[in-house]
Amino acid sequence: MKNLKKKLIIATGIFVLILVVGISLTAGWRPFLGPRARPLINRNFLRTPQREARGRYLVEAVSGCMDCHSPHDWTRHDAPILPGREGSGQEMSAMLQDLPGHIVAPNLTPDPETGAGRWSDDALARAIREGIGHDGRALFPLMPYQHFRQLPDEDVASIVVYLRSLPPVRNPLPQTEIAFPVKYLIRDVPQPLTQPVAETDLSDPVKRGKFLVNAAACEDCHTPQSQGRPLPGRDFSGGFALDGPWGHVVSANLTPDPSGIPYYSEEQFVKTLRTGYIGARPLRQIMPWSTFRNMKDEDLKAIYAYLKTLPPVRHRVDNTEPPTYCPVDKNWHGGGNLN
Repeated sequence: MKNLKKKLIIATGIFVLILVVGISLTAGWRPFLGPRARPLINRNFLRTPQREARGRYLVEAVSGCMDCHSPHDWTRHDAPILPGREGSGQEMSAMLQDLPGHIVAPNLTPDPETGAGRWSDDALARAIREGIGHDGRALFPLMPYQHFRQLPDEDVASIVVYLRSLPPVRNPLPQTEIAFPVKYLIRDVPQPLTQPVAETDLSDPVKRGKFLVNAAACEDCHTPQSQGRPLPGRDFSGGFALDGPWGHVVSANLTPDPSGIPYYSEEQFVKTLRTGYIGARPLRQIMPWSTFRNMKDEDLKAIYAYLKTLPPVRHRVDNTEPPTYCPVDKNWHGGGNLN
């Protein structure tokens, strides 16, 4: 009996050791421990006309906050926000197919009952750049906080100030419910910001364009993915499928490769984002051109300048052709069989 008991103890120890090593080398311990999160601090951003104006520009022209956090009329080409519902949130799962669970973009208006009226300024700032909700949970990374974490402190303060200026809208929404195991795996995504984020160098068009492309999270939609992760070496090469009220559409290759958009002139690029048309062909509503059209000319031209510097990646994507299997991104899209 003593030998049997000793063997059981040894076997249990080996099993525990294997389990510990296995978890450490795979998902890690974060799914069990909860997301990394810094404690909230007591800070309030001074409301100034300058900050409100800067915040309005970032929210309504660059970052696309209202695209996700407002209900739209998807039957129209510019998918306008429903009148009086700006920032009041929407159920993303009703818009985008194949999300892991029921994802809700919350009400960001200052309504105290159904919106962000009782969230502190730091809770909003932490959610925007660090991916931690006001209730301490990890936000689903459809919210591009991994990009927003590079926003300078003054820009995030301006965004918060602008959100506080929105008219409060009462709009009760259900809680986000992320499916297992994704709800635990995403706990490893948020990263606390413990140091100030300085102003960005915008001294030339390429640097300015890089900042804007990151703030608009263009890379997320224009990079093919596998199991929710971007394919290495395929940045901005398109092929990410987006299915919703607008139908089936796959993102375009934005690199200067011949299979991308090298044929775009600066004038054509600006016109496309102003009008939502490539020649006579309309862009689908999921492409937030109706937000980007609010950018200043110099900013749209800066984005064009930055995209021209991207490494060319060969990846044929054409939404005007019937879908065929693409061995590059393991997806079905027009031109896929030519890759």
